[in-house]
Amino acid sequence: MATSTTRLRVPTFAIAGLPFGIAAVVLFTLFAVVLGWFTTTVQIAPDEFGVRQVYLGPGKGVQREIYGPGTHVVLPGYERMHLFPRDLQILDINDEEVAWVKQGGVFPEDYVVAPSIRIQTSEGYQVQVDVTVIYRVIDPYTVLTKVGSGRIYETKIVQRGADQILRQYLGRLDAEDFYNETRRIAAAEAARKQMQAEMSQWGVQVWGVLVRGYAYDERYQAAIEQRKIQDQNVFKNQAEAISASREAEKNRVIAEGQARIAVEGERGRAEVRKIDADADLYFRQRVAEGQLKVRLAEAEGTRLENTALEQAGASNIVGLEMAKALSGTQVIVLPTSGPGAVNPLDLESMLRGW
Repeated sequence: MATSTTRLRVPTFAIAGLPFGIAAVVLFTLFAVVLGWFTTTVQIAPDEFGVRQVYLGPGKGVQREIYGPGTHVVLPGYERMHLFPRDLQILDINDEEVAWVKQGGVFPEDYVVAPSIRIQTSEGYQVQVDVTVIYRVIDPYTVLTKVGSGRIYETKIVQRGADQILRQYLGRLDAEDFYNETRRIAAAEAARKQMQAEMSQWGVQVWGVLVRGYAYDERYQAAIEQRKIQDQNVFKNQAEAISASREAEKNRVIAEGQARIAVEGERGRAEVRKIDADADLYFRQRVAEGQLKVRLAEAEGTRLENTALEQAGASNIVGLEMAKALSGTQVIVLPTSGPGAVNPLDLESMLRGW
């Protein structure tokens, strides 16, 4: 009876031809190097600070050197690198955003929300104010040594200080001052300066305080709205009165202007008539003078002719003139005596013949 045997082949591992033992040592070494790299180094981002704290040895404690972006070696158990944000941080004091976070909303790490502030004004009314505080860490060593590690400074220093100072400075405003942009901004700036003065000792710089919204309780809201409506009506009536007076002044100026135009127009027309009359008079005077000169010349000519006719030889001149007059005349000979005679000098007989 034949029997068959089966041989089991045990797999072997090799890296580039290396036997199993050497390959395992290489892989373990690589793993140890990678693990050591990740456990003994810390990455500081471009928007972060780093502060080293040593736990053991003669130099233990928080080191004053501030580390910038990059990779830094940190020995586990011996020291620790505390990270703080370098960029601007925002504290938004707003009930709506707090409610959104409670419903599962998430903001970036550098954006923190807190409930709105209820402020009692100088008149005793309650005002709910939404404020945004913009700040940043400028001295991470001071923050770590005086406040603590992590982001505890947000609640312990920024939120707590902002709440107290905003209540103090915004509470000095009257209820209506919140409607006055100049006073509201001035109060916010005064609060920012006070925050800066107090928080700078903790290594925090306050850049801005912005009053984003405000709401009164319902009873005062209705009263102030009614008062504003009354004020607006007063302003409207004053504006209408000023407009009416300006309209009357405009009409008066227009009437005066039209009257002056009419007077000047009539004066111009009178001047035209005067000029026309003077021109006509001058024309008539010149015409009369010319006619007088013509008549005087004709009279002088007649006088000279008469004088000439009275001189010797004037009969010759008369004859010549008669010759000119009889030029072209047909001569008819008539008897002056006897029957049928005609005497042209006997006018009576000639008239009787007619």
